[in-house]
Amino acid sequence: MLIEALFYVFGAILVAASLAVITARNPVYSALALVMCFVTSAAIWLLLEAEFLAVVLVLVYVGAVMVLFLFVVMMLDINLAELRQGFTRFAWLGWLTALAVIVEIVGVVWARGGLGIDASRGATPEPAGYSNTLELGRVLYTRYAYPLELAAMVLLVAIVAAIALTMRHRAGLKYQDVSRQVAVRREQRLRIVKMDAEKRP
Repeated sequence: MLIEALFYVFGAILVAASLAVITARNPVYSALALVMCFVTSAAIWLLLEAEFLAVVLVLVYVGAVMVLFLFVVMMLDINLAELRQGFTRFAWLGWLTALAVIVEIVGVVWARGGLGIDASRGATPEPAGYSNTLELGRVLYTRYAYPLELAAMVLLVAIVAAIALTMRHRAGLKYQDVSRQVAVRREQRLRIVKMDAEKRP
């Protein structure tokens, strides 16, 4: 009974914070509301006995991504009044998209046979010595080994692309031309200069 009450409390907070994310006029308040969404989602995962996923969600998203996002938003000088000019012309498109998403969610829930509240009574008790972190690692590296490697390759490509975008040709930037270094000849590598011997008084 207590777990169900906490679930509804955290669920209500999550819905309210989600609405605050998309309705807040200040992007800083919107980011803070998103932090609240992550924290309440982690609390719900704790109720489902998924402690590892809850800790990872708080550490990665709240502790790293959202802090970086807040830092960028607060450091950039963005003229919000100029950005909002003409935004009301596309309000109908936003409402139409929201309606389509709601209809899709309702259709999926209806096709699955309702919300399934009666069939679900919380997390099933696990045997002694059970570790969801160990089970998660076993499933990732056995059943989902290839999708995990594919995701790692996508992240690697994203990292390389980000580094390549920052290494653009700028004025005064020193870089190596590998093709010219390979095509250089022996007589071009060393230049011998003949100088007169210094005469001491």
